[in-house]
Amino acid sequence: MRLSRPISIADHMPNQQFHILHVEDDDLDALNVQRMLRQSEVVTGIEVARDGVEALELLRSDRSDLHNLVILLDICLPRMGGLEFLRALRADPSLRHLPVVVLSTSNLDEDKAMAYEMNVAGYLIKPINPERFGRSLSAFVDYWANAELL
Repeated sequence: MRLSRPISIADHMPNQQFHILHVEDDDLDALNVQRMLRQSEVVTGIEVARDGVEALELLRSDRSDLHNLVILLDICLPRMGGLEFLRALRADPSLRHLPVVVLSTSNLDEDKAMAYEMNVAGYLIKPINPERFGRSLSAFVDYWANAELL
């Protein structure tokens, strides 16, 4: 079978909107992510937690909407770090299904291995270059706009 023209990303419109819980203690990184993702038509909201303790409190609160939620997680956090947060999240029957993507400056193989052992959906390194950072976030949004979420 031969296609009359190449398939483009525009041929496949995103099928769902989603919101993000961004677990990040660096205010500048959090603002940069919010600024870049605010332009997306599929990201309906971004909530920021400064560490794993705050993130778990938000997720366990009565007002927390877990439907179509993706967690964007830094590894290096105060109080409760990203890997500790992942352990607690995966141990909680009501939260263990939530998809988590790591967005961190940590390029350590041991951090990556531990994160993947706890079933993260992806591991992105925060690039220093703003253009590359924007491309990484754009790829993140494109993927989750087309993935099936609970």
